[in-house]
Amino acid sequence: MELILEQVTISLGTQVLIQPFSFAIAAGETVTVMGPSGSGKSSLLAFIAGDLPSLLQGQGRVSLGGRDLGPLPPEARRVGRLFQDDLLFPHLTVGENLLFGMARGNSEERDARMRDALCSAELAGFEARAPHTLSGGQRTRVALFRALLASPHAMLLDEPFARLDADLRNSMRSFVFGHLKERRIPSLLVTHDLADAPAGGRVFTIGSGGKVAHD
Repeated sequence: MELILEQVTISLGTQVLIQPFSFAIAAGETVTVMGPSGSGKSSLLAFIAGDLPSLLQGQGRVSLGGRDLGPLPPEARRVGRLFQDDLLFPHLTVGENLLFGMARGNSEERDARMRDALCSAELAGFEARAPHTLSGGQRTRVALFRALLASPHAMLLDEPFARLDADLRNSMRSFVFGHLKERRIPSLLVTHDLADAPAGGRVFTIGSGGKVAHD
């Protein structure tokens, strides 16, 4: 399944933040878009996800697995997201946070999937823990698996490693990119730090005047 952007552009009134550009992201591939603060990186992700703020204008076509996402509301797009902040619900346990991301269904099956996810996240037995008792890396892992348990067809990564220290960033990058590749989920990462891009992956940079160039 591919995530395809065709002649996508982002504007703020008469100011063009991102000039029209196109690329396709293959199943299991993570493509990186770099740019400084205010260059429109997060707005690009919001356009793809379907929740671009009304002050901004997005144009172009985004398709996922051959399906045009433009007419669909955010909840129907099957697009997952990770942010700088993990956004775990503080009033829910770790297990309840994971269950929140799943479709409704048989409670025993959902509980089994939740525990399997914790094992995959190397957090077996953590289901009753409160999110505030976890380390930064543990919270990132829970946030990733909450997104994966919603069965996304694509993933958008908005500088999810920015708040981690250097050593933890390295391990979390490998962890996140490895799981996305294993599940063959096309992913778009936006960042201002080239070190966050997966090794050997394609990198595009938003330059002067909003022009997007392949590095």
